[in-house]
Amino acid sequence: MKHLPKHLQPRWRYLAVELEGWPDASIDRHAFQRECWYAGQNLLGDPGSAAADLTVIRFEFEEGIGSAIVRVRRGETEPARAAIACIDEIDGSPVGIRVRGISGTIRAGEENYLGRRRQEFEERNVVFGNEERVAVVRDGSADVRLDDAFAGATDLDYDLA
Repeated sequence: MKHLPKHLQPRWRYLAVELEGWPDASIDRHAFQRECWYAGQNLLGDPGSAAADLTVIRFEFEEGIGSAIVRVRRGETEPARAAIACIDEIDGSPVGIRVRGISGTIRAGEENYLGRRRQEFEERNVVFGNEERVAVVRDGSADVRLDDAFAGATDLDYDLA
């Protein structure tokens, strides 16, 4: 079987996507891929979703922070961004998603938009709601553990215990 000539091969663009969730969230690549497909179908319909062809190429998620590279067809980047922006929950875990940028290669997307943005975090005991609680603190914001969930807070919302 012969390969297609270069001018007939499909052209791709790569979306560099950043994910943020609660520290105890566990999200894997397959769950994120499934949500991308559902969001594409719900917003763009079957023909639009097939034209965009949202495919997760790289994915990592741990301790509430993650990143992904999503491949889309050239010319379909804006509909794909809109579909990805519709994702607000993956496997029952609330998640915030940001498209950091669009590139022509996977390597450029990782270097220019995702970089090594590894955030430092620490666990602290804080006073929140007149009770001492455990919080995961990163970059001036904290996720305070309540009885069965987390609450997002800033430095002004809690006191150090």
